[in-house]
Amino acid sequence: MRTTITVRHCEISEALRARARAVTARLEELSPHALGATVVFDVAPTAHAVEIRLRARGRKMLVGTGEGPDHRTALDRAEDKLRPQLVRAGHTLRRSRRAPSRTS
Repeated sequence: MRTTITVRHCEISEALRARARAVTARLEELSPHALGATVVFDVAPTAHAVEIRLRARGRKMLVGTGEGPDHRTALDRAEDKLRPQLVRAGHTLRRSRRAPSRTS
């Protein structure tokens, strides 16, 4: 899975970039249908913000956002919001849509 990290209005350390890659790798394990991820770090007027966008098969886009006193906390909160979405999406994508086989 390809991961893109974008930083707006701030700078982040290489350790935080590595943590973002690790988070997207953990999320990828939950969904075998994941195609790519984008992690956006931003500074809001009152807090640090992180948004994780995960693209999956079927043109499905799952988004988790988080805010916190620092980017690491915001990243963890975004992951916590995205995890249940992946579990629900995984169940709907795994269902077979094939017609039952006919026995003659």
